[in-house]
Amino acid sequence: MNGTVTAVSSNGEYSFTKPNRDSVRLLAGLGVEGDVHAGVTVKHRSRVAQDPTQPNLRQVHLIHEELFAEVGEGGFNVAPGELGENITTRGIDLLGLPVGTLLRIGDSAVLEVTGLRNPCLQIDNFQDGLLKRVVGRDEAGNVVRKAGIMSIVRAGGVVRPGDTIEKELPSGPHRPLDRV
Repeated sequence: MNGTVTAVSSNGEYSFTKPNRDSVRLLAGLGVEGDVHAGVTVKHRSRVAQDPTQPNLRQVHLIHEELFAEVGEGGFNVAPGELGENITTRGIDLLGLPVGTLLRIGDSAVLEVTGLRNPCLQIDNFQDGLLKRVVGRDEAGNVVRKAGIMSIVRAGGVVRPGDTIEKELPSGPHRPLDRV
Protein backbone atom coordinates (compact mmCIF):
# COMPACT_ATOMS: atom_id res chain seq x y z
CA MET A 1 0.00 0.00 0.00
CA ASN A 2 1.27 3.45 -0.90
CA GLY A 3 1.19 6.41 1.44
CA THR A 4 1.06 10.16 1.18
CA VAL A 5 3.17 12.99 2.56
CA THR A 6 0.91 15.23 4.67
CA ALA A 7 3.55 17.72 5.89
CA VAL A 8 7.27 18.46 5.67
CA SER A 9 9.29 20.23 8.35
CA SER A 10 12.85 21.36 9.00
CA ASN A 11 14.80 23.55 11.37
CA GLY A 12 18.32 24.93 11.06
CA GLU A 13 18.59 25.33 14.84
CA TYR A 14 18.40 22.79 17.65
CA SER A 15 14.78 22.80 18.77
CA PHE A 16 12.40 20.00 19.64
CA THR A 17 9.74 21.07 17.15
CA LYS A 18 10.29 21.88 13.49
CA PRO A 19 8.28 24.43 11.51
CA ASN A 20 6.26 23.17 8.56
CA ARG A 21 7.51 24.13 5.10
CA ASP A 22 6.02 24.21 1.62
CA SER A 23 8.77 21.76 0.61
CA VAL A 24 12.08 20.30 1.76
CA ARG A 25 15.02 19.28 -0.37
CA LEU A 26 16.60 15.93 0.47
CA LEU A 27 20.34 15.67 -0.23
CA ALA A 28 21.79 12.22 -0.96
CA GLY A 29 23.94 10.97 1.91
CA LEU A 30 23.18 14.03 4.06
CA GLY A 31 19.51 14.55 4.91
CA VAL A 32 17.23 17.57 4.73
CA GLU A 33 18.95 20.64 3.31
CA GLY A 34 19.36 23.26 6.05
CA ASP A 35 18.17 20.96 8.85
CA VAL A 36 20.29 20.76 11.98
CA HIS A 37 20.37 16.93 11.78
CA ALA A 38 21.72 16.79 8.21
CA GLY A 39 25.17 15.32 7.76
CA VAL A 40 27.24 12.22 7.11
CA THR A 41 28.03 11.77 10.83
CA VAL A 42 25.64 11.94 13.79
CA LYS A 43 24.15 15.31 14.71
CA HIS A 44 21.88 14.35 17.60
CA ARG A 45 23.52 15.95 20.66
CA SER A 46 23.58 12.86 22.88
CA ARG A 47 25.08 10.75 20.10
CA VAL A 48 27.69 13.36 19.24
CA ALA A 49 28.74 13.33 22.91
CA GLN A 50 29.19 9.52 22.75
CA ASP A 51 31.08 9.39 19.45
CA PRO A 52 30.95 12.20 16.87
CA THR A 53 32.35 9.93 14.14
CA GLN A 54 29.33 7.57 14.09
CA PRO A 55 27.51 7.40 10.75
CA ASN A 56 24.28 9.39 10.72
CA LEU A 57 21.50 6.82 10.45
CA ARG A 58 19.00 9.51 11.51
CA GLN A 59 19.18 11.91 8.55
CA VAL A 60 15.40 12.05 8.00
CA HIS A 61 12.74 11.39 10.65
CA LEU A 62 9.27 10.25 9.53
CA ILE A 63 6.12 10.00 11.66
CA HIS A 64 2.74 8.61 10.68
CA GLU A 65 -0.07 11.15 11.05
CA GLU A 66 -2.28 8.41 12.48
CA LEU A 67 -0.22 8.66 15.70
CA PHE A 68 -1.61 12.16 16.30
CA ALA A 69 -5.18 10.82 16.37
CA GLU A 70 -4.11 7.97 18.66
CA VAL A 71 -2.51 10.29 21.24
CA GLY A 72 -5.41 12.71 20.77
CA GLU A 73 -7.69 10.08 22.29
CA GLY A 74 -5.62 10.49 25.46
CA GLY A 75 -6.10 14.26 25.46
CA PHE A 76 -2.88 15.26 23.68
CA ASN A 77 -2.92 17.72 20.80
CA VAL A 78 -0.01 17.11 18.41
CA ALA A 79 0.41 18.60 14.94
CA PRO A 80 2.91 17.84 12.14
CA GLY A 81 6.47 18.87 12.96
CA GLU A 82 5.82 19.18 16.69
CA LEU A 83 7.58 15.90 17.54
CA GLY A 84 10.61 16.92 15.49
CA GLU A 85 9.88 14.90 12.37
CA ASN A 86 10.87 16.00 8.88
CA ILE A 87 8.16 14.13 6.99
CA THR A 88 4.65 13.40 8.25
CA THR A 89 2.90 10.56 6.41
CA ARG A 90 -0.53 9.00 6.08
CA GLY A 91 -1.61 5.57 4.87
CA ILE A 92 1.65 3.65 5.26
CA ASP A 93 2.56 1.44 8.22
CA LEU A 94 5.95 2.98 8.96
CA LEU A 95 6.48 1.00 12.17
CA GLY A 96 5.86 -2.30 10.37
CA LEU A 97 8.54 -1.77 7.72
CA PRO A 98 11.73 -3.83 7.85
CA VAL A 99 15.22 -2.35 7.96
CA GLY A 100 16.42 -1.52 4.45
CA THR A 101 13.00 -0.68 3.00
CA LEU A 102 13.24 1.98 0.32
CA LEU A 103 10.67 4.77 0.34
CA ARG A 104 10.30 6.50 -3.03
CA ILE A 105 8.80 9.92 -2.46
CA GLY A 106 7.60 12.35 -5.09
CA ASP A 107 9.47 12.57 -8.37
CA SER A 108 12.95 11.45 -7.33
CA ALA A 109 13.66 11.21 -3.59
CA VAL A 110 14.54 7.82 -2.11
CA LEU A 111 14.95 7.11 1.60
CA GLU A 112 16.31 3.91 3.14
CA VAL A 113 14.74 2.98 6.48
CA THR A 114 17.37 2.46 9.19
CA GLY A 115 15.33 1.96 12.36
CA LEU A 116 13.00 3.36 14.98
CA ARG A 117 13.24 6.72 16.66
CA ASN A 118 14.16 6.25 20.29
CA PRO A 119 11.85 8.72 22.06
CA CYS A 120 13.40 10.76 24.86
CA LEU A 121 12.28 12.88 27.79
CA GLN A 122 12.02 15.95 25.55
CA ILE A 123 8.62 14.55 24.54
CA ASP A 124 7.40 15.02 28.12
CA ASN A 125 8.90 18.52 28.17
CA PHE A 126 6.76 19.22 25.09
CA GLN A 127 3.57 17.78 26.67
CA ASP A 128 3.73 16.15 30.09
CA GLY A 129 2.74 12.48 29.95
CA LEU A 130 3.06 12.17 26.16
CA LEU A 131 6.17 9.98 26.35
CA LYS A 132 4.11 7.14 27.88
CA ARG A 133 1.74 7.37 24.89
CA VAL A 134 4.52 6.98 22.32
CA VAL A 135 6.50 4.32 24.20
CA GLY A 136 4.73 1.39 25.76
CA ARG A 137 4.78 -2.37 26.07
CA ASP A 138 2.99 -5.09 24.14
CA GLU A 139 1.23 -8.10 25.68
CA ALA A 140 4.56 -9.96 25.99
CA GLY A 141 6.19 -7.03 27.82
CA ASN A 142 8.35 -5.92 24.89
CA VAL A 143 9.01 -2.19 24.47
CA VAL A 144 6.99 -0.65 21.63
CA ARG A 145 8.26 2.62 20.18
CA LYS A 146 5.66 4.59 18.19
CA ALA A 147 7.41 7.94 17.63
CA GLY A 148 8.35 7.26 14.03
CA ILE A 149 11.21 5.89 12.01
CA MET A 150 14.61 7.12 10.91
CA SER A 151 16.15 6.95 7.47
CA ILE A 152 19.05 7.98 5.28
CA VAL A 153 18.80 9.67 1.90
CA ARG A 154 19.77 7.41 -1.01
CA ALA A 155 18.60 9.78 -3.78
CA GLY A 156 17.87 13.46 -3.37
CA GLY A 157 14.88 15.45 -4.45
CA VAL A 158 12.22 17.90 -3.37
CA VAL A 159 9.44 16.56 -1.13
CA ARG A 160 6.10 18.33 -0.73
CA PRO A 161 2.81 17.67 1.04
CA GLY A 162 0.65 15.58 -1.28
CA ASP A 163 3.56 13.58 -2.71
CA THR A 164 3.05 9.83 -2.91
CA ILE A 165 5.23 7.38 -1.01
CA GLU A 166 5.92 3.99 -2.57
CA LYS A 167 7.62 1.34 -0.48
CA GLU A 168 10.06 -1.21 -1.86
CA LEU A 169 10.77 -4.04 0.58
CA PRO A 170 14.29 -5.45 0.76
CA SER A 171 15.01 -8.91 -0.61
CA GLY A 172 15.90 -11.75 1.73
CA PRO A 173 14.79 -12.18 5.30
CA HIS A 174 13.21 -9.09 6.76
CA ARG A 175 14.83 -7.58 9.84
CA PRO A 176 12.38 -5.83 12.16
CA LEU A 177 13.09 -2.23 13.09
CA ASP A 178 15.07 -1.51 16.22
CA ARG A 179 16.03 1.83 17.73
CA VAL A 180 18.80 3.80 16.06
